[in-house]
Amino acid sequence: MTATLHRRAVVKALMQDPTDDLLVIAGLGQCTWDITEAGDRPQNLPLWGGMGGAVMIGLGLALAQPNKRVLVITGDGDMLMGLGSLATVAAQRPVNLAIIVLDNEKFGETGNQATHTAPASAGPGERGAGTDLAVVARGCGIADSATVTQETDTAALVRDARTKAGPIFRNVKVMLETLPNTIMPPKDGAYLKDRFRQAVLGTA
Repeated sequence: MTATLHRRAVVKALMQDPTDDLLVIAGLGQCTWDITEAGDRPQNLPLWGGMGGAVMIGLGLALAQPNKRVLVITGDGDMLMGLGSLATVAAQRPVNLAIIVLDNEKFGETGNQATHTAPASAGPGERGAGTDLAVVARGCGIADSATVTQETDTAALVRDARTKAGPIFRNVKVMLETLPNTIMPPKDGAYLKDRFRQAVLGTA
């Protein structure tokens, strides 16, 4: 499968005209830069280098704030590290949670080594299928799980992520791109936490 989607275009579409009730958790690395390039806001919580925890943080937030929409945007490497979180999401069934995985089949933070979602060598002259994250999510019990590969599906992806009753899971196959990391959120984790908390709970 040849990916044709640009990750930052997808993220920009997902975060276009956000409301105060849209809470966004971003996994490490490029996902953190992606949401910031789309527009830094107090309701965004970028995890910087915290690998594997994006979905569980999103789940806890969705359960604690059932009247707010929670959008997790993370990568395939991060998701592979936290596969067990999908089973917990399925068990809890938060209707306000959407999980978007930007899958470029690479560990972008450590040199673009192939992740397990990439087709693997099965033997001389053979290629085996890589891990299908949408199938994994469905097997864990998230019934509304699918893979997105075409630009024509972006509008439906955005609609589902922003409004459809969850939990929903979308594995979005994106191209491997060299992108500038110059648009970054603040690096102070305590500040980001406090800013996000105030955005969700107020200052009282």
